[in-house]
Amino acid sequence: MKKIIFISFFVLALAVSAFAQAAPKPPSTHLKVGDVAPDLTLPDTEGNTFKLSDFKGKKSVVLAFYVLAFTGG
Repeated sequence: MKKIIFISFFVLALAVSAFAQAAPKPPSTHLKVGDVAPDLTLPDTEGNTFKLSDFKGKKSVVLAFYVLAFTGG
């Protein structure tokens, strides 16, 4: 019985310590709403890379970031 109580307490302590971790501070940026996006290079779903500046004046660009989606592309 003491062993079960000790294991339960240990698991509870681990859970509390996991939730008590401070969330990482988001990176700071000098960008503001309405600023021009910086030129960046990203891979597409087929592994080809492209630069944002490649589309300047040609097409509208939408960047969608799915945080923790783990979809693999």
